[in-house]
Amino acid sequence: MSLVERLSAMEEYEPWSREQSPSGRQRKLSFNPVGSWVPPAAHEEPVGAFEVSKSKRLLQVFFAVIYCLFAAGIVFGYAAIKPVLIKEQVYRKYCTQKELDKNVRVCYEQEIRLNFMFTVAAVSTNVVALPVGTILDYYGPRVSGIIGSFFIAIGCLFFAFAWQLPFDGYISGYLFLALGGPFIFISSFQLSNTFPQYSGLILALLTGAFDTSSAIFLFYRLIYEASGRTFWPKKFFLVYLVVPVFTLIVQLLVMPSASYKTVGELVTQAEDEALDEHESDSDIDDPELVRQLRETRRVHRESIISEITSLLGSKDASEQTKKEEKKKNVSGVWGALHGHTALEQIKSPWFILITLFTVVQMTRINYFVATIRPQYEYLLGDYTKAVQINNFFDVALPLGGVISVPFIGMILDHTSTPFCLALLVTVATMIGILGVIPQTWAAYTNVCLFVIYRPLYYTTVSDYAAKVFGFATFGKVYGLIICLAGLFNFSQSALDAMTHRLFASNPVPANLLLLGLALVIGVALVTYVWRKSHSIHRENIEEEAEGAREVLMPGVMANGSYGALGRD
Repeated sequence: MSLVERLSAMEEYEPWSREQSPSGRQRKLSFNPVGSWVPPAAHEEPVGAFEVSKSKRLLQVFFAVIYCLFAAGIVFGYAAIKPVLIKEQVYRKYCTQKELDKNVRVCYEQEIRLNFMFTVAAVSTNVVALPVGTILDYYGPRVSGIIGSFFIAIGCLFFAFAWQLPFDGYISGYLFLALGGPFIFISSFQLSNTFPQYSGLILALLTGAFDTSSAIFLFYRLIYEASGRTFWPKKFFLVYLVVPVFTLIVQLLVMPSASYKTVGELVTQAEDEALDEHESDSDIDDPELVRQLRETRRVHRESIISEITSLLGSKDASEQTKKEEKKKNVSGVWGALHGHTALEQIKSPWFILITLFTVVQMTRINYFVATIRPQYEYLLGDYTKAVQINNFFDVALPLGGVISVPFIGMILDHTSTPFCLALLVTVATMIGILGVIPQTWAAYTNVCLFVIYRPLYYTTVSDYAAKVFGFATFGKVYGLIICLAGLFNFSQSALDAMTHRLFASNPVPANLLLLGLALVIGVALVTYVWRKSHSIHRENIEEEAEGAREVLMPGVMANGSYGALGRD
């Protein structure tokens, strides 16, 4: 196999290059990876990683992991910072005199406003993924990172001086913290192309940093309690300004202004170099000059191809291609709507069912994160036990995401999509049942399942979108799924009101409602996908059989002439 052929083969299995099966490296993104709405790089063309020194690329990956660790998903540590805000009497002024006379720990309006702060952040985190993709494509990762650092800085200042501002600085501050995370995190994805051989590891590090960032508020709460509550939120958020300043400096001095080329783009460049011809040579009369020019171009081409080959490594391309083909076949739904327009895909049951499922599941996830302590305070009838479970959850949430990532990749690579969806529905149902059992063991089991289920849910949905809809429309279709799910998360405020007003803080009715909706929609989704996967399997078998039957007709010679049986 020639060099260009080998590079082309590598392009065939590279998941970022064309319409093909996403490998484990893509599915390690437990956040919401969103593709492009516009043509890439309107201002600056992508650069090849071999054009940048290895040491600088290593430094870029290292710094990206650091600032993602401190900023990418900090708002999802809400359960850890909520007790601090309650102790600091945030929104306490909205309590009624009757509630104040009773000295309730958290009054109704206080609880609703605190949870709404998280709801707004959770919604904006999902919705902003759409414009982030557009800005990233037009202006590059550096501009996206700079915008993210400014948003986080604004969020810190709003939160630090919220008690002095003429508007609600807490909701505004948390909103800007939520907006800054996706700008920083999504713009870091392209760094997986700095070292294509290790792109899976790089994405795993970035994703792990995102998951672990939710522990920042946990560490703050521990410091807050250890300091005797003297390290109050204003001090913390002023100190935390170091993070956006660090991110800004790194973006300006170290990070690339344009995204790195994917393997597909590198292969195209290698092919162009290998097939490079110059018609202008015929206009030169001096044969020796022509020879020198061609020799110079040949050396340049060989140098470029050599650097690209070194960057991509020497993996067995044919073996990798076979592995990717096997993954496609195992999924059972690969290519279901590839080649269809985004509008056709959005109107299909494939889209409608997964969107409904995502809406319910995302609402359940964020509702649980926002209300875990009051839920278990009511179920167990013991505030101390509820605090212990909340503390356990604060530690388990980031750890669960980091630990489960590699196993999730294995599940999605080696099992069918109907099986993965069925697993989601089964685990979600178990979480729903455990969530209404007033026992301590059920609470801890529920937390353990939840912290594993959350990254599994996000990655399975993105995996489903890639396999069913394809990468040509991935940004539009998957982005719309997450955007709609995020907008419907405002229903969490209604759930809060229902829980406190109608059921006297009893979370069981709301949990049963979400459990029932999730089960009905989940069963419908699994049934539909399972039936369609069987249809796709039958069609593939028929196509293979048809291809096998495409042989020369009896009586026709290889040269097209008729044999003895071919005439009357």
